[in-house]
Amino acid sequence: MHDFILREIKDADMLTELNRIGFDKSYVQRAVDKFRHKNIKIYSLTSAQANILKQIALSVGADCATHRDVITGEAQISDSILTANVSQIKKIAQKLKYQPFGLKELAKKLEDMTFETPDLPKIAGILNLTENSFSDGGLYNDFEKAKEHLLEMIKDGADIIDIGAESTKPYSSPISAKDQLKKLLPVIDFAKDKITLSIDTRSSEVAKECIKAGAKMINDVSGFDFDDKMSDIIVQYDVPIIIQHSKGTPLNMQDNPHYNDVTEEIYLELDKKIKFAKSKGINNIIIDVGIGFGKSRSDNFELIRRIGEFKTLKYPVMLGISRKSFLNLEDNAEKDIFTAVFNSLAIERGVDYIRVHNVKMHKTLIDLMKMFMVK
Repeated sequence: MHDFILREIKDADMLTELNRIGFDKSYVQRAVDKFRHKNIKIYSLTSAQANILKQIALSVGADCATHRDVITGEAQISDSILTANVSQIKKIAQKLKYQPFGLKELAKKLEDMTFETPDLPKIAGILNLTENSFSDGGLYNDFEKAKEHLLEMIKDGADIIDIGAESTKPYSSPISAKDQLKKLLPVIDFAKDKITLSIDTRSSEVAKECIKAGAKMINDVSGFDFDDKMSDIIVQYDVPIIIQHSKGTPLNMQDNPHYNDVTEEIYLELDKKIKFAKSKGINNIIIDVGIGFGKSRSDNFELIRRIGEFKTLKYPVMLGISRKSFLNLEDNAEKDIFTAVFNSLAIERGVDYIRVHNVKMHKTLIDLMKMFMVK
């Protein structure tokens, strides 16, 4: 009797695997697409669109789940889930180009669904010039100490320094623009020629003055919700904006936050914010799901686990989990270890920026993960 040996191939370079078994080299590049699979949720299709998509999917050997009443026309609108390999997705997109009901636009979006190996992320080092930030409040609110720590993070390998002078931890109160600028401007003047500076602020006034002083990015944890003039400043000075999701304000965001589906709801909310930004003429966008900003502990873990889904929005993704309370730890050294653990999972899922307190540890992590990531 033949001794069959089976192995499920996961997280492997399929080009290498196909070559290893002696697959036809003249066809191997095209064959790889047949072994890469996606499940794609498509929102709010009409019954006609959903029926056509399903039939085309079936015609190429893929499948598409829709509401059960789509086929009878009783369900006028349906979300759909397309399941297919990359080769099938390309065929589906090609066929959709010749279909009515606006499906040509869906074809374009499907063609953008790629399986590129993600680049390793850039490191945004955190510099809090505050007295009450959750992990290092008061440590760097003195100018000399702030300079020392900033230079240390540059030496340790930071690509960006994200500077804030207003704590947005749960139940914190707003800080005036005047008080923020008093702390921010001297540090910006010192560091503007040394590294890219991002300013963590919800205030358009603070953003404007910091950009004029030499900052190159703005990190708005409210995602334009706090100050309706913020988008105008971003357009005026044409700098990148980090749009974060936050439910409520720091004063109330942790008062029993609830979602029916945290990933889907935040995905759709960020999609709205992106469309708003683009309508204003903003295109240089980074998105952030806002770990700890109006989320339960289980919500935070779910978002980290599914962070790769946010890449479908087609903008770089930043993740900020460093030393946050959902880790349920007290000591900063322990927090840094487990921050690195969860950031390693996020890196595998393709995040583009990690915002961290311990730059040196995460620079080492990224260097090690170069050996681990599938090429």
